[in-house]
Amino acid sequence: MRRTVVIGFLGSQLDYAGKGSARWDRWRPSVALCQHEDLLVHRLELIHDARNRGLAERVKLDIESVSPETEVRRVEMELRDPWDFEEVYTALHEFARGYAFDTDAEDYLIHITTGTHVAQICWFLLTEARTLPARLLQTAPPRKKDAADSVGSYAIIDLDLSRYDKIAQRFRREQADTVSFLKAGIATRNARFNRVIERIEQVAVRSKAPVLLVGPTGAGKSFLARRIFELKHARHQVGGRFVEVNCATLRGDSAMSTLFGHVKGAFTGAQSARPGLLRAADGGLLFLDEIGELGADEQAMLLKAIEEKRFLPVGADSEVASDFQLIAGTHRDLRRWVAQGRFREDLHARINLWTFELPGLAARAEDIEPNLDFELERHAREQGRQVRFNVEARRAYLAFAASHEARWPGNFRELSASVTRMATLAESGRITDALAAEEIERLRSAWGDGNAGDAGADALRSLLGEAVDNLDLFDRAQLAAVVETCRASASLSEAGRKLFAVSRLERKQANDADRLRKYLARFGLDWAAIAAG
Repeated sequence: MRRTVVIGFLGSQLDYAGKGSARWDRWRPSVALCQHEDLLVHRLELIHDARNRGLAERVKLDIESVSPETEVRRVEMELRDPWDFEEVYTALHEFARGYAFDTDAEDYLIHITTGTHVAQICWFLLTEARTLPARLLQTAPPRKKDAADSVGSYAIIDLDLSRYDKIAQRFRREQADTVSFLKAGIATRNARFNRVIERIEQVAVRSKAPVLLVGPTGAGKSFLARRIFELKHARHQVGGRFVEVNCATLRGDSAMSTLFGHVKGAFTGAQSARPGLLRAADGGLLFLDEIGELGADEQAMLLKAIEEKRFLPVGADSEVASDFQLIAGTHRDLRRWVAQGRFREDLHARINLWTFELPGLAARAEDIEPNLDFELERHAREQGRQVRFNVEARRAYLAFAASHEARWPGNFRELSASVTRMATLAESGRITDALAAEEIERLRSAWGDGNAGDAGADALRSLLGEAVDNLDLFDRAQLAAVVETCRASASLSEAGRKLFAVSRLERKQANDADRLRKYLARFGLDWAAIAAG
């Protein structure tokens, strides 16, 4: 069996009871803990200062008289101010780091009844962090009716909370509530999505590291980022704002200024200073959606801001600070973009610590029904008007929405728009069979037109592979037309003249080939790849 070792402070008040025999009539915690028949203390590390050497020696002798099996070691520790948290924690931390613990042969208990409240808090923190491989020992004096018993009682507290069923159950309930919060209370059924949200919950409450959300447009990246912020704010983990920016909207010289700010006079038109979005997110959370669309200069500056929490505004001579947590979103395959030299490898490595893929609506057919109910409830809150489906209308709509025929290229945004249309047109708050059928045909027509406009779908898939599924319907249709024009042209310049036939007339230098080359590069394409196809 392992030997029991107790570590604790001498109680300068509680352990003092004079020198006469009357001292045995009082409860003295350091002495009493060695008198329990069911707790054999093999060694007591008794911490005290120089001023209390005499008391410590007297307590040592008294313990040895009632418990000869107990070895008492006096440990002298000088604290200028035993109520100064920093001083006490540092002293106890150094004691713990220098102590020769032998957990194979000895079981350690930290006596928290004696010492100042500051010391008790420090003992708790060091034990919880496992700097002290120990459990807590709490002693108490005898109750009045047991006054004849001077030993009192004791309790051993193990800070491994998983050992406590009620506490563990409470933690599980709190985790379930948090997961539900991140899903806005939607009872999603897709196993893959639910696992992702559970992991996000764990990371969100335990880490400040960047998070990367990957998924098609409309999959809920922005919504989830805001819920993560609200969760962390409710737990006082962030005190600043939630700042969101779609990097796809940042173009040209204004991109750097928008993100990092500028000083007055930094460039023509800069009549006043601008703090920038990164500074606005100081102490809060910054969500950079479509981070893959950032230019090379912005990527380099962002990497510095993430790692050093400092950056240089446009035109400034000195850096500014901003301590924000980053959540990034993208529908791109950033690994492929890194390989193509379109995204910095070091920035990708920095934001790729926690990457979560959010599946699109078409891949979560079982979640359409709970999201349908969520959208109806949201419409009721926003419009103050309750709308419900007829039984057959609901059945027909859900059957279509979850079928292979339903493409949902706009994902949850498209579902929301569909429900909004039906709810708006619903007479007397009822979505009828006819109204549901009308909406189904509207969706079929829209998706059919998308297929017609996507005449080069096979060509795009041969060029982009599965990445084509991550493109918006608008981008697919436009890119397919561009590819078709390129393949019908003898050169890049000829294709450019056809595609920019109108806008080129307004330019002093048309440079059609360069415009077309830059457009294709947005999708990782070039003339050679298209011509070879």
